[in-house]
Amino acid sequence: MSDNWVVQNLENALEVWNEKLAEIWSLITQSPETFKGGAIWSVITDIHGALQAIGYALLVLFFVIGVMKTCGSFAEVKKPEHALKLFIRFILAKSVITYGLELMLAFLSIIQGVISTIMNAAGFGSSATTVLPTEIVTAIEDCGFFESIPLWAVTLIGGLFVWILSFIMILSVYGRFFKLYMYTAISPIPLSCFAGEPTQNVGKSFLKSYAGVCLEGAIIVLACIIFSVFASSPPDVDTTAAAASMVWSYIGELIFNMLILVGSVKMADRIVREMMGL
Repeated sequence: MSDNWVVQNLENALEVWNEKLAEIWSLITQSPETFKGGAIWSVITDIHGALQAIGYALLVLFFVIGVMKTCGSFAEVKKPEHALKLFIRFILAKSVITYGLELMLAFLSIIQGVISTIMNAAGFGSSATTVLPTEIVTAIEDCGFFESIPLWAVTLIGGLFVWILSFIMILSVYGRFFKLYMYTAISPIPLSCFAGEPTQNVGKSFLKSYAGVCLEGAIIVLACIIFSVFASSPPDVDTTAAAASMVWSYIGELIFNMLILVGSVKMADRIVREMMGL
């Protein structure tokens, strides 16, 4: 660790970036059930259980509305084929509400398996770390007091950008994690819409949206892997340039690379929607 303040400022910013990138890998591969010791999941399952009662009530309501909308008269309901169709719809809708939590967790585990397969196929068990090149450190340490003044401004601005990008990226990943909790907690209400044919599109939209949130994890992992390969060769350092120009050029290219990853992570939901037509 260098004693130079300018070098320390840059190294601290890169350390924050590396920590947030490592945290992303941990979050993406972690199950919501084990996150923060499972305390949040326990609350979510309690809310899910409480909303199941409301889901069953809405199930009956939507079923009755569906019968009234799809059947022209009571005589049609008495026909065996119509009665059987309505009975099967009601049983399936009730099963979806009763076992909705298990179904959602099963789908999430499939996506987690896809993420693990992607990581193993790419040979990445963890995120690549970004390190300040020794040429930059040497150039900064060789500067005198007056020469280092512009370097302070450059590193302050560059370090601030790296900090901001780090937190924007990790907030996007936490946002996806929290959406999983929200979908799980509220699921009995939209799933009850499967009971009636006029309202079944709400249930379909809910499941499609949930699938999109789960698949965001795979897109984020792909973005991190591509960035790791892309950034495996650090930005070129022009050792013939002045120290301030050298550092500014390095930080500019580094921030550009980081912007690519942050943009990809932020757009993960949009990419999923475009890919899957959700």
